Amino acid sequence: MAELREAAAAEKPHQEDVGSKRGDVGDTPSNTCLAAEQVAENEADADSDTKPSTAATERHLSIQTKLEGLEMLVDLNGAGRKSCPLCPEEKFKACYSHKLRRHLQNLHWKVYVEFQGQRMCICHLPCRNLKPSLSGDQVSGRHVAHYHCVVCSVTIARKTDMISHLKRHINKGETEASYSGSSDVPFEEPAPSGHAYEIMKELGTNVQLLPNHTTPQKSDTYFNRKMKTNRQLVFCSLAVLAEERNPLECLDAFGATGIMGLQWAKHLRNAIKVTITDISDTCVKMIKENCKLNHIRGDGSLRGPRGPDGEVEGVPIATVEVAKMDANVIMHLRAFDYIHLDPFGTAVNYLDAAFRNVRNLGIISVTSTDTSSLYAKSPNVTLRHYGCHIVRTEYYRELAARMVVATVARAAARCNKGIEVLLAVALEHFVLVVVRVLRGPTQADESAKKLRKLVHCQWCEERLFLKQGNMVDDTLPCNCHGSLPGKTAVQLGPLWSGSLFNTGFLRRMLSAAVQHSMDDIQPLVKTLICESECTTLKSFVHGPSALINQVECGVVIKTLQSGEESGPADQSGKRKTGEESGNIVKKLRSDVSLEHPPFYYSIHRHSIRGMNMPKLNKFLQYLTEAGFRVSRTHFDPTGVRTDATLLQFKSVLTKYSVPTYTNATAAQKSVSTEKTT
Repeated sequence: MAELREAAAAEKPHQEDVGSKRGDVGDTPSNTCLAAEQVAENEADADSDTKPSTAATERHLSIQTKLEGLEMLVDLNGAGRKSCPLCPEEKFKACYSHKLRRHLQNLHWKVYVEFQGQRMCICHLPCRNLKPSLSGDQVSGRHVAHYHCVVCSVTIARKTDMISHLKRHINKGETEASYSGSSDVPFEEPAPSGHAYEIMKELGTNVQLLPNHTTPQKSDTYFNRKMKTNRQLVFCSLAVLAEERNPLECLDAFGATGIMGLQWAKHLRNAIKVTITDISDTCVKMIKENCKLNHIRGDGSLRGPRGPDGEVEGVPIATVEVAKMDANVIMHLRAFDYIHLDPFGTAVNYLDAAFRNVRNLGIISVTSTDTSSLYAKSPNVTLRHYGCHIVRTEYYRELAARMVVATVARAAARCNKGIEVLLAVALEHFVLVVVRVLRGPTQADESAKKLRKLVHCQWCEERLFLKQGNMVDDTLPCNCHGSLPGKTAVQLGPLWSGSLFNTGFLRRMLSAAVQHSMDDIQPLVKTLICESECTTLKSFVHGPSALINQVECGVVIKTLQSGEESGPADQSGKRKTGEESGNIVKKLRSDVSLEHPPFYYSIHRHSIRGMNMPKLNKFLQYLTEAGFRVSRTHFDPTGVRTDATLLQFKSVLTKYSVPTYTNATAAQKSVSTEKTT
């Protein structure tokens, strides 16, 4: 009897292997997954009309180029029930063709990772070890869904981990030939300069990108496509400053590929003098090549880019100075009118040097991408870099923006300079702050007075800037400290308590965006204009008439149509001084309208349980009718910026909310009354 049992146990895997040839791989054990792959590939060689061809002999069944290739693993045209080729029998039982086709499309084919035309579908076969249960019993556990790498055939459970795994292959230059010795595809070495680069075009400017440009740890010429909005906002702020003074010296302190500085030079031409710096030799070389690609003269050379025959291709459209120098060094050596700081991470190490030599009424734009410390995920790093204590709140994006502005104001005050915040934007990937520099100790003192502590209630999330001489518990309008045991309020900051927007500057930014056909950021700038005035969006003008008038929040914004409307230019090219500078300051002060209320409330955060809230636009109308200033905010799509307190906000929200089960309870009451009668 013992010999018969051993023979039956030895015969069972053989029968399961035979079943896998027929497309039923639901009962295959973990050690027969590779055998199923080889059997399927052998059948593909025998019958090329019915099975899709594969590029490598070790490629897994879950790696396909088209959906038809995945469906060909099972004869869907045949009759009877069929099993899924990528799921075991206990997970997905055998079914008819129409249900199996939907299963392949909606589960395996829909959840995929794409790499060079190949799609790695999700696989539920027992290719990996069983995940142990809570008791530690591995037999009673469950199989883990996973992906098979198209390059090295490793199995990875999470999709994000597989994407990171493929990026490492790309950075190392590894292909399938690196791991498969039987493959006929030879290993390709990186091509020489000019051939292995990817050319990308943004805002009419072409730049060359290295194959590993998306990973800053691996590449010197890092380029982030998601920062397009940031680059366009910085460009519009520079265009507004170029209308105020001429000539204008601007600095892109961290060039990388040089995309930002090249966009400035290509569109603003002779109105500005662009300097692009970077500490890396690879970046400097790449910036010079991108200058030639865009017909821009680099390093101040008198000759334009030459063609293959040695002839000059044409007169350069602009001139850009490219320098290999540390950002702190060049900002200490030279004076600039516009400085943009966009390091990988925080910019606090470069603020002192930026304010040391920036000219009066100049502009400094700072981009911070250290979202973990800005959004209170790493409080120790936040305290070390920004000197602020913050916690995670519903208004954490605006909290991050005010924290960066406070750090910028302290750096300016150390140089006896004050700031005027023109723009502060906090989106998913970055925080952008644009400030105007006001020289003098008086301006520095006025800016320093706006740095205050914030009192935040951790229970209801009411907040208020703390004034000197006030007690913490007596400041907040809420009654949480009296009705709840213990202390509920904390002090955050110090933060910037002033305005985050300049309405007049934003209007001119919108005109610049329309003039240079930046359609992507126009809705964002329009939202910022309404947020700066704390009013709702009223009307728009589109089409050709948009170049004449822009109606935003009841204010008509006129754009420049010709050089005559902008006034006569200074032919001598000298900077405006004396009375002209005083007129500019008066004009800037007239642009500042009534400051918007700080922070905002999320309508979903303060919703009432069991009640249906009104639509957001309707709720804005209700708050306006109640006599409060109200607007949307770009920090949060569900946020409402208003001067109402939290108690007033909740009262209006409660007044116009409807119970969720109004109709159901009414029907139950009617049924109960009928039964009683």
